[in-house]
Amino acid sequence: MIASLRGTVLETSLSGATIEVGGVGMTFQATPATLAGLRPGQEALVHTELIVREDSLTLVGFADADERHCFRVLMGAKGVGARLALAVLSVHTPDTLRRAIAGADVAALTRVPGLGPKGAQRVIIDVGDKLGPVTGEEPADAGTGAGTASITGPAPCPDVVAALVQLGWNEAAAAEAVSTVEAAHTAANGEGAAPMPVPELLRASLRWLGGGHRG
Repeated sequence: MIASLRGTVLETSLSGATIEVGGVGMTFQATPATLAGLRPGQEALVHTELIVREDSLTLVGFADADERHCFRVLMGAKGVGARLALAVLSVHTPDTLRRAIAGADVAALTRVPGLGPKGAQRVIIDVGDKLGPVTGEEPADAGTGAGTASITGPAPCPDVVAALVQLGWNEAAAAEAVSTVEAAHTAANGEGAAPMPVPELLRASLRWLGGGHRG
């Protein structure tokens, strides 16, 4: 069992990162929230879960032990694999997931691509109170409340749009989310501001979509 990685971040992508540990590069998948906290060239610690299949070994990384705990619990629900569990945690933080499960909020859970009403109900039943109590306040997010921002302007970041489409949203909804978040960032920081780092832009776009803005 590989429980954690500590070392220098070599590279990040829209879906994962590589950390050098003892001279060996270890690549793992992760949520946008986890990836947003990693910077190439800097040291980082990620908690991990190794998914073993007959034909593959997949390492998944998490910003903290709580996110990993939620991933493990979700994997115990019928019909939920690693990809869907990661998608859930890409849209919902551990505490918003706890609130959705505790409140039997099917609508909140079906904001996750690939999780329909029946699947959401099964997750609610199978997970129950296994996630534990809410741990604290939700952090502010650059994408929250961005729905009123103007989305006119340059074309949205194509890499982030493609990543959202791969996660299950249609292209129009993905483009709208990215454009809205980018416009909100520009409005808050000025026209000359540096663009949002791609992992942070993806995370904010997912939160915007997870707030109910979807096509």
